[in-house]
Amino acid sequence: MKEYLISGNGYVMRYHDFPGEEMPILFIHGLGCGGSFDYPEVAAQDSLKSHRRILVDLLGAGYSDKPSGFSYTVEEHARYLREFVNYLNLGPFILFGHSLGGAVALDLADQCRDRLHQIILSESNLDESPEGSTSKYIASFEMQDFVNHGFGMLVEDSSKGGNRIWAASLSAWLPKAAYLIARSAAVGGTPSWRSILYSLECPRTFIFGEQSLPDSDVQVLAAHGIQIEVVRHAGHSMAWENPEGLASAINSAIRSVK
Repeated sequence: MKEYLISGNGYVMRYHDFPGEEMPILFIHGLGCGGSFDYPEVAAQDSLKSHRRILVDLLGAGYSDKPSGFSYTVEEHARYLREFVNYLNLGPFILFGHSLGGAVALDLADQCRDRLHQIILSESNLDESPEGSTSKYIASFEMQDFVNHGFGMLVEDSSKGGNRIWAASLSAWLPKAAYLIARSAAVGGTPSWRSILYSLECPRTFIFGEQSLPDSDVQVLAAHGIQIEVVRHAGHSMAWENPEGLASAINSAIRSVK
């Protein structure tokens, strides 16, 4: 694992950087997840191992620093990731974002249009969080109530409800970080993440888990020229449920533009 010192605040983001001769892929994880937790098995698949694969733990998550004074908005995560891209001196690169990490990826893409080769999203947030979503549920709390009680309840309820992997990953988060990025998701972006996606001129792919279908966005996104891929035998948590299938979908997206 490597470290990146974020300029201006001294916080440290930690990440894996697996070597490969082909174009780099930067992976951005979602709410309650971690790049070091979600994506090693995906990145290790034969279909992707020729690429350089960069797996980040966002601030507040995984092995990265968890400062109480950071804002943890989607926009602020994208800001230091833009600096990180510059630090790595990435030329053309592929950007992958999952769920709420997709919103971060889209904000980052908007700032890196000149060097972004392709964006691949898996069940990304495109609009403000809908009712019934985890981020909307978290944002319904007052912050201190969530930090003191709601976070622990969410971890426990998720574990008891059979979502033990996500509960384990979430438990490594700073509760305040989970709350603030969930609140950012509930409000949505300006411009919207959907409008950013539609405006990008690079190749764009959106991946669904088979168990998440039907979804009206399949037709909507396809009508905007966005390639659709489906991971069999998986739902939203496709990196855990079918890592080989997710890697294959990512590879299919990459090969379609070569």
